[in-house]
This record gives sequence, structure tokens and C-alpha cells, in this order.
Amino acid sequence: MPETVTTPVENADRPPLASEVRAIRRDFPILDQTVNGHPLAYLDNAATSQKPQAVIDAVQRFYSVNNSNVSRGVHTLAERATEEYEKARAAVRHFINAPHSNEIVFVRGVTEAVNLVAASYGRSRVGPGDEIVISEMEHHSNIIPWQILCKEKGAVLRVLPITDDGDLRMPEFEQLLSPRTRLVSVTHISNVLGTVNQVRRMVELAHLRNIPVFVDGAQAVPHRPVDVREMGCDFYAFSGHKIYGPTGIGVLYGRAELLEEMSPYQAGGGMIGSVSFAATTYRPAPFKFEAGTPNIAGAIGLGIAIDYVRTLGMERIAAYEQGLLDYAATRLSAIPWVRIIGGPRERSSILSFVADGVHPHDVGTVLDDYGIAIRSGHHCAEPLHKRLGLVASARVSLAFYNTEEEIDRLIEALHRVREIFS
Repeated sequence: MPETVTTPVENADRPPLASEVRAIRRDFPILDQTVNGHPLAYLDNAATSQKPQAVIDAVQRFYSVNNSNVSRGVHTLAERATEEYEKARAAVRHFINAPHSNEIVFVRGVTEAVNLVAASYGRSRVGPGDEIVISEMEHHSNIIPWQILCKEKGAVLRVLPITDDGDLRMPEFEQLLSPRTRLVSVTHISNVLGTVNQVRRMVELAHLRNIPVFVDGAQAVPHRPVDVREMGCDFYAFSGHKIYGPTGIGVLYGRAELLEEMSPYQAGGGMIGSVSFAATTYRPAPFKFEAGTPNIAGAIGLGIAIDYVRTLGMERIAAYEQGLLDYAATRLSAIPWVRIIGGPRERSSILSFVADGVHPHDVGTVLDDYGIAIRSGHHCAEPLHKRLGLVASARVSLAFYNTEEEIDRLIEALHRVREIFS
């Protein structure tokens, strides 16, 4: 039977998160600094988010007090480390409302999660002439592993196009699904356009044809509630460093029956049941996918990061960030020589734009002179930029510790960009 999940009900009487942002910012020590003589305005959260002191302290505490390997010792430190590691797994399960803790695999991030599913699930189920469906807005991490698999197996990668506004063409999605489709892999939220995709509907349509669905949740989990049971997906992945946790740790959720059927992705210590020169047996999921010494401190830090955002309330985070995004869109749209890319029906946390006559790298460089950190380039989504007729873009990506004052500084600095390059 599924383990009982107790998701806290948010108190409707709690004030909006805006009333707490000043105090929240004090939880993030990196924000209290100047860059090039200006207060840091960190607007690059889609690349990686900053870490609250609670996460930093948890990682330091592990190495200072509890450092040991997990699942392999009977001494006190080993037991402490294992307890904290598995506590983090339980925190992840509760956070995304997975039925079982054994459906939570710790990986390095979404990149490894996609590669794991492609190698373990894909190789055993994809053959010549079969098809894998992705979308035109995918991050490279959700393109290349499937390309490699298709090349190896003689399969075909099918690409769902987007509209000019940056939404997936849903009628064409149904048409792409065929008896040869073996998997759909799609992003929950675009890391360039901020498009919130209709993943639940995509899962429903795919499941009508018994096609499993992998969802890349890297840009969704930090910004809105995610419920994998309600979504119905077969696999869901996210990276810890984007949700205020350490780097080098991430999560792959997979339905228990699928994980049990899948072969190990890597082999080594910790994932075995018994080894002989004749044959080896493996531990059940998730452990058979966690070969070697895992990122124990990273998992513990991720668990604390999840506790942190749950305390703030994901609904409150989503509401505050949406207001901030709307404010940023309004201010940017008022600049005649700036063009925001796309206009999807629903957008979350991300605005990418181009400035007339100025390369995005130059935009980012000048903004840095004023202590403002944004991202410039193709954001590991080169095919999407080509579809949009762009080489690169400038990207502003928001978190709950950002403020309208930082957006105002961004706008002021953009006017300085115009003066420099006019």
C-alpha cells in the first residue's frame, strides 16, 4: 500500500509573501554583498538559485558531525548518516506527493535523470523504427540523450513544434503519437520562454495509447506546487541546485513498477544484493540506481531546502513570483527597443528578451557592471533559439527573494546599455 502522505494545508489567513521578503533575504548570505560597487541583484535563478543559511549549515554540520558512508556500516556515524540521507528521500517524496519512498532516486540532477531513463528504460524498449517524442523547446539535456538512443537503436526522434507565442501545438501532439511511440519526454516549464506546458493533458493523451511520459521539472519545482500523482506522469526529474539546495544532487521520480523492471544504470558498490564471478543480484529500487558513494551531504542539504520552501508555502511563493514576473514584463514592455520573446498563455518566473542593436552578451556584461546578474546566450536551448530566429537572448529569471526594486534597477541599467551602444 502507498505510504501515507501528509501535505500541509496552507493557511489562507497567512499574509502575502511580499510582507516577508525583506526578512527572507537575510536568510541568503550571498545576497548581502556588492558587485562592482553596487548591491547584488541576482536575476539568474533559472541557471541556479542561491542557498539559505539553513542549507549551508546542514551541509557543514554533516561533514563536521555525522560524516560517514551510508547503508554500509553499523557504527554510530554510519547510522546517523543513513538516517539523515533517507530522511531527505522522505522529504522529497512528501514534497512531490509520490506514493512510495522507493520511487525517489537520488541523481546528480535532471541531466543524469534523463540519461538514466534513456539508458535503462529506453535501451530495453526502443528498437528500429520506434519513435520518441520531445518538443521544440527542450533543454539540451532533454534532447541529446534521446538522440544518442535513437541513433543507437535506429529509432526516430519526433519533435512537437511550438506556436510563435511559445506554446506547444497541442493538436499536433495527438497526431505525433503513434503505435511506434515508445516514450514522450517534455519540459514542465521552458527555461527560455517560461511557458507552463499542459503536462497533465499530455500525460492523459499519451496514456490513452499506453505511452509513458517523462517530465523535466527543473524549472517548475522551485516555483509552484508539483504533485506527481495528480499529474500522472511516469517519470519526473528536478535538480536540487535550482530549488535552493546544493549542486550535484537531483531527483528522479519513477513509478515503482517501472523502476523495478529497469536494469541498473551504473554498477558498483551499494547497489548489489550479492556478487559472485558467475552472477550478481541487485538491490531493489531506488538503491540499484545509486551505485557508489552518493552525494550524501547534497541530499541532506536538498532535504533542508525542501523544508525551507514548504515552510514559506509553495502557493505563496507562486503568487509572489507571478506578481513580480508581471511587474517585470510591464516594465520591460514599456521600453520600445526591447522585445520580450514569446507570449505563452501561461508563463512562470522567466522572461527572455533581446535589445535592438545590442548582442545579449553585451547586455549581460553592462548589467554586471551595475551589480545585476542575468544570463546571456542560448541557455542550452539552441534549437529553440533557431526556431525563433535568434542566436542568443538575455534572460531574467526570478525567485522569491527578488524584489520590484531590483527590477527597477534592471530597467535603469538597460537604459545605460542603450546609451553605450547607440
